[in-house]
Amino acid sequence: MEALRIVEGLTAPVDRVNVDTDAIIPKQFLKRIERSGFGQFLFWEWRFDEQGNVISEFPLNQPRYHGANILLSRANFGCGSSREHAPWAILDYGFKVVIAPSFADIFYNNCFKNGILPIKLSEEQVEELFVKTQATEGYALTVNLEARTITDTNGLSIEFDLDEHRRQFLLLGLDDIGLTLKHEEKISAYEAKRASNV
Repeated sequence: MEALRIVEGLTAPVDRVNVDTDAIIPKQFLKRIERSGFGQFLFWEWRFDEQGNVISEFPLNQPRYHGANILLSRANFGCGSSREHAPWAILDYGFKVVIAPSFADIFYNNCFKNGILPIKLSEEQVEELFVKTQATEGYALTVNLEARTITDTNGLSIEFDLDEHRRQFLLLGLDDIGLTLKHEEKISAYEAKRASNV
């Protein structure tokens, strides 16, 4: 997993509450087990109509938000089923940070396991970011995980809270397996000792 320290880039808004995992990655695209290739299906039913035509009103289809790596949304983001394909699709599309007032627990945990930083801010702070993002084409943020800050070039500065254990996971680029493998020598020594006692 890639280490995440500072993310600078465009912010794209998805101005909806209760964005569920089926909206993030619809069930018909869950036929693969590898983590890559799901980005093209992100928000599929919001990006395309039944004939496969682009819905131009949806923000991710608008040129001004192409290449965004910070996703902005509303409360209870990632609710619904526990599918890990949801963070896979978000990351594969190019988003490294998701900002919302609240997240569904399983989705929130899955983000850290897949190298995505989910940031919880107050409703007022999120509203301010929506206003700035929609008012200014090319609006960009700098998310500094080391300092726990979100800033822009116009003086905005927001601090965010994050569990230290999860913060270290992202800073070091570790998932659960990577964290375990940091103790590989001790594990191997234990297994060797155990095998000799059998």
